[in-house]
Order: sequence, then C-alpha cells, then structure tokens
Amino acid sequence: MPLRPEEITSLLEQEITQYETGLHMDKVGTVLKIGDSIATIYGLEEAMAGELLEFPGGLKGMVLNLEESCVGVALFGPDRGIKEGDIVKRTGLIASVPVGEALIGRVVNPLGEPLDGKGPIVTTHRRNIESRAPNVVERQPVKEPLMTGLKAIDSMIPIGRGQRELIIGDRGTGKTAIGIDAIINQKGGDVHCIYVAIGQKASSVAAVVDILEKYEAMEYTTVVSATAEQPASLLYIAPYAGCAIGEHDLYNGRHALCIYDDLSKHAVAYRQLSLLLRRPPGREAFPGDVFYLHSRLLERAAKLRDDLGGGSLTALPVIETQAGDVSGYIPTNVISITDGQIYLEPDLFYAGVRPAINVGISVSRVGGHAQTQAMKSVGGRLRLDLAQYRELAAFAQFGSDLDKTTQAQLTRGQRNVEILKQGQYQPMPLWKQVVIIFAAGKGLLDDLPVGDIPAFEEKLYPFLDEKYPEVGHRIQEDKVLSDETRAQLSKALDEYKRQFLASKKS
Repeated sequence: MPLRPEEITSLLEQEITQYETGLHMDKVGTVLKIGDSIATIYGLEEAMAGELLEFPGGLKGMVLNLEESCVGVALFGPDRGIKEGDIVKRTGLIASVPVGEALIGRVVNPLGEPLDGKGPIVTTHRRNIESRAPNVVERQPVKEPLMTGLKAIDSMIPIGRGQRELIIGDRGTGKTAIGIDAIINQKGGDVHCIYVAIGQKASSVAAVVDILEKYEAMEYTTVVSATAEQPASLLYIAPYAGCAIGEHDLYNGRHALCIYDDLSKHAVAYRQLSLLLRRPPGREAFPGDVFYLHSRLLERAAKLRDDLGGGSLTALPVIETQAGDVSGYIPTNVISITDGQIYLEPDLFYAGVRPAINVGISVSRVGGHAQTQAMKSVGGRLRLDLAQYRELAAFAQFGSDLDKTTQAQLTRGQRNVEILKQGQYQPMPLWKQVVIIFAAGKGLLDDLPVGDIPAFEEKLYPFLDEKYPEVGHRIQEDKVLSDETRAQLSKALDEYKRQFLASKKS
C-alpha cells in the first residue's frame, strides 16, 4: 500500500516529543600509585571516608585516607589487574553488608557475599559496617543472664545480655571452644549468634562450621569469615560487618551474640593497612588510633531500654597473648574497654583443668546482676573457696603438718576444681549446674575420692531425672532455689549418695 506523508510526519513528531536526552555524569579519578592492595587515587576530592570505589574489572575498594589532592584506598581483592592511569569511579555508597533473616545459617565474607554455595542472599535490608554506638540514655543496665552452659563461667564470671566479656589466653588454651560452647548453648533460645573468624586458616573456619552444623547450631548462627590469605582490608572490616549483622537484631527488639575471634589479628591487619597508607606509627608500630579501632567496635554492644525495644547485642572478643603476657599493648587496650575478662591459663590447661580458667585474674564487672537467683545462691562462695584453695595449695607444697581447717579447705578446693571440669562442646542447662555446685557447697563430695567425682556427677543427673524430675524442672523454669526446692534437693542428693556408695562397695 502507498505511504502517506501525513502519517510519516505524525509518527516523527510523536517520536521527537517523546525523546529525552539522559545525561549521566560519573565522578572519576585516576590511579596514581598501586601496590600491596593499596591505591592512591587523584581527582576524587569529594570522596567520603569509608566510601566504596569501583576499579576496572568490578573490583571494589574502600576510602581510608582523605588527603588534599588524593585519597588512599584499600582494595577488597588482589591488585594484579590494576595499573597506574586506570580510571576509578565513585559509587556514592558507604561500605555496608546485607542483614536480616536471610543471613541466618549462612557463611559469608566481610562484604556479605556467600561462601557456602547455598545460593545468593536475598534481603532488602542493609546496614553500614560503621555506625554510631547507642548513647548512655538509650541503654539500660546489664541484668539479664546470657548462659554459656559452662559451670565455671556461669557460676563465677557471669555474662549478661549486652555485656562485653573478653576471652584472653595463649594460643591453644581453648578460647575458641568457649565461644563455640556459648553458641551451642543458645539452642532453643532467642539469641542470633554471629561468629566472626579473623585471620584464621580456612581449615579452622571449616572445622568450626562443621561443629556448629553437627550440634544443629547453624540454624541460628551466621559465620563471617575473613581467612588468613585474604587482603588485610577484608580482615579489617570483618568484625564491623559481624557487628552490623548483630545490630539489626539489637534495633529490632531481638537478641544477638557476637564472637570476634580474634582481635589480635584484627589489630595486626589494621597496622599493616596503616603503614602502607603512610600513617605515622606509634608503639609497636601500631597507629595512634588503635585504641579507637576496638573501642568503637565494642561500644556498639548494648542492652537497649525497653521503650526502644529492649534488644541486646553481647560481644565476646578474643585476644591471644604471648607467653601469658596480659600486659601487652593490645591486651591492655581491650581489657580497659570490656566489662571483664576470662583468662585461660596454659598451666591449668596442660594439667587437665578444662576449661582452663584462672579464677584469680578472671572477673565479670557486671557480677551477680547478670545471674539467676538460683545460681547466685549456690555459687556465691565458690569463687572465694577456689581462690583460697589456690593460695593454700601453693603454700601446702612447702609444709607437711597442716591443721584440720586447712586440710578441709584443700579437700573442698580439690572437689570444686573437679566439678568445674567440663568436656568440650558439652554445655549444661542451668539446673544441672546448680545441682552439682549445691552438692559441692553442702559438703556431700568432701568424703569421696577425687577420682570418683566424674562418675558421681555423670550418674547424678539421670537419677534426678528419673526419681525427682520436678526438682530440675522447677530450677530450670523458675530460676530460683526456694527453701522447699532446697530441702527436696538435699533429700534427693542424700538418697543418691547412699545409692552411689553402696554401688561402689558392691
């Protein structure tokens, strides 16, 4: 059919009126210098601290230094494909991570990208890895217990929701095991656990994930992994990323537990970045703001007021010491920021006392405020008895003639040490802890040989479950040791002890 000029004219007019010119302008800079995953960029004077920049090939980097004519950037990957003169784009975004329910049960890197092969993380929520800590008015005192399932900790060095409790000790003394036990013990509770692995071997992180899966703890846990072979920039942001994931729970009225394993490697990674960025070194070549590095992280742990949702974020930072030196630069910094420390001693560990907690140096500055009434009533004297036992045991090595009081204290101390021993990845419910500590405090174990204590304890719980189930149930539910429960428990223990001694004779 023939073309009509008026139709063509109207179509052209329509296209012209609908045509829009979209002018898009990118703010770009040029790579001046590149090396060791640190880049100096010229031409990005308006860049923000902590902003993400995009390099050729899609590689991301974060602005750490803001200078008059250039910016210093830490790359989140190898710099092999980057060269001088390359164009770098601003994204206008501050470094952030995905947060929310989609992260539960996942293993991610510090950028929130999945490492577990379970597909992409689908969530609309993101949080900046760096954010303001709750102020004094927004907080409430730490008074709600966070049970770790470890008798030695829950009875003498209690941890509360919103607390920051340092786990400190030499290499191979069981620091990570305490954190994993605390995670396993939250099973069936309302706490979202975040385990942040900083500078560890990939095989070690895989082993931790395997243990958590074995005990069905990954159902409420997120693992943030920044392994030793990754750039220092990823090790640096890892704990802040883990904290941001936990803060989503904190500000939504829920509860989270963050374990940073460990902050010694985190400080070393930050020292590496700072030296490469030409920042002035201070003591032990750490930069001057290394205290602020950890204080701004740990101050984000809090228990919010009830009218703000009453959420909590509990932090368990880990610090590795060298030859038991707790007076080192980084250990003393973190000790001064936290609300107490659990010190693990190599000598105790190698003597078979595990967890190898030194009761003399370990302390919880929240104290009994974060303990249930049941635990407080039975564990009140335990710490004092153990401290006295340690002194007397050292003194008794030099003398043979001891009076009856001293001998009694040594006997009680040996039994207390024995009942506080606990197998790895075997956290205990509150009622079991209360029962065995009550038995020791009442003196029921004093006439038993030390070697019989583990067998006595092992068979005690099935006996109570079978004959006196209401005692354990009442302690677990009410978290109070009333006079009636105390009398019933004493009766049950006396009956069990007679039965245990009779079975030993036969």
